[in-house]
Amino acid sequence: MRSSERLVVALVSAGCTWPHKDWPAPDDLYVDRVVRVSPPYHLLAETEADVVVLHCEDPAVSFPGLLDLLRTRGVPAIVVSPRRDTEAVVEVFRAGAGYLVEGDRCPEMMSTAMVAATLGHTFLSPSACDALREGARLTAATDDMVQRLRASLSPREQQIMELLSTGLGARQIGQRLRLSEKTVRNNLSNIYAKLDARSGTDAVLRWLGTTPVLRT
Repeated sequence: MRSSERLVVALVSAGCTWPHKDWPAPDDLYVDRVVRVSPPYHLLAETEADVVVLHCEDPAVSFPGLLDLLRTRGVPAIVVSPRRDTEAVVEVFRAGAGYLVEGDRCPEMMSTAMVAATLGHTFLSPSACDALREGARLTAATDDMVQRLRASLSPREQQIMELLSTGLGARQIGQRLRLSEKTVRNNLSNIYAKLDARSGTDAVLRWLGTTPVLRT
């Protein structure tokens, strides 16, 4: 996020109208303005946005085309959808985008998700976290590889991964565990090496066991 400016958010509604008239509030601390963009997505190329929010019924249909464009621009994305099943959430999360389930979100959560996205953190709403973890629970119960992977981490590293997988960033994890943010980041570097993960998103997927399940 730019240090002295609030965010510009591009809002894309795929085949439906953005229903949340309460966001952003005029006095929102983090969001300056919202630019509404209708499909086709290539119109986003003309929009100088810090974050893109996709509101859609089915991410499997609406998200891939948007993702291709965002990868070329390097702009973070957040999906807002009523779907809360594991497959939908994991596919969006694997692409590095945040996920907010309709019914979870509130104005404060929306703004927090925007800021997290600009800092490189993948934000998940509570129901999205539950969907991710439920799929992982069913897999890990019968997956010895996942259990061995988890056992390779120290107790402190396991604590950090548990919190990371609930959508918390390094600063919030440090506050929960009474550690400095630097200490948490050092631990995360060690965790990534042990899990052979390239990013926080990749580490969470490996920790939860969802990468082996959904890999094609």
